[in-house]
Amino acid sequence: MDGVVLAAGEGTRMRPLTAEQPKALVTVAGQPLLEHAFDALLSVGVGRLVVVVGYRGDDIVERYGDSYRGTTIEYAEQAEQLGTAHALRRAMPVVEAPFVVINGDNVCRANLGAVVERHRETDAAATLLVESVSREQARTTGVVETDGDGRVTGLVEKPDDPPSTLVNRGFYAFGPELGPALDRIDPSDRGEFEITDAVDDLRRRGCRVETAELAGWCHNVNEPADRERVAEKLA
Repeated sequence: MDGVVLAAGEGTRMRPLTAEQPKALVTVAGQPLLEHAFDALLSVGVGRLVVVVGYRGDDIVERYGDSYRGTTIEYAEQAEQLGTAHALRRAMPVVEAPFVVINGDNVCRANLGAVVERHRETDAAATLLVESVSREQARTTGVVETDGDGRVTGLVEKPDDPPSTLVNRGFYAFGPELGPALDRIDPSDRGEFEITDAVDDLRRRGCRVETAELAGWCHNVNEPADRERVAEKLA
């Protein structure tokens, strides 16, 4: 199983830490963000790592080369920052399904294996890690609606009026159906191609989209202060 890390972003909110290095190499608790992502993927049995690089991507390639802890690394380039689905599309020529995906700024100590297990048990086209949050938080990210069994019935990105308080936590399992969905979607109102829209395309076409609810924690490192918060959790 392949594991994809989306690590192409410039990380403007992390300045000055990203002025001369990619966000993926910013350290949290003494370890680069990218290694936190690598270790998360290895914990669920990934046999190959695929890293989508962009801003100062050569720094990442120079540091890690073709392997991490004995696991092969492949690279894909996202030259323009046009959203998470666009980044994932750049990886598709390299990736073999089924595969898992993690946002490169997401540090997790959670039941990620439950996503993989649910994906396999249900033969889903996509399976998402989700968490219940406040309505205020739900307005800032991808919101997921489900039926009583955890199957996805609707998705919306950053809604003004959230239809639920379940949100996407930036870890996914995908089957081969994702590739065509990435090709079908249009940019969002923000001008970016969103993974949420690709997953919703699968749902609307009758593909099975499942969820696994978070146990533990995942924290996005978006600003310098987030480094301290995550370091405290890891202590």
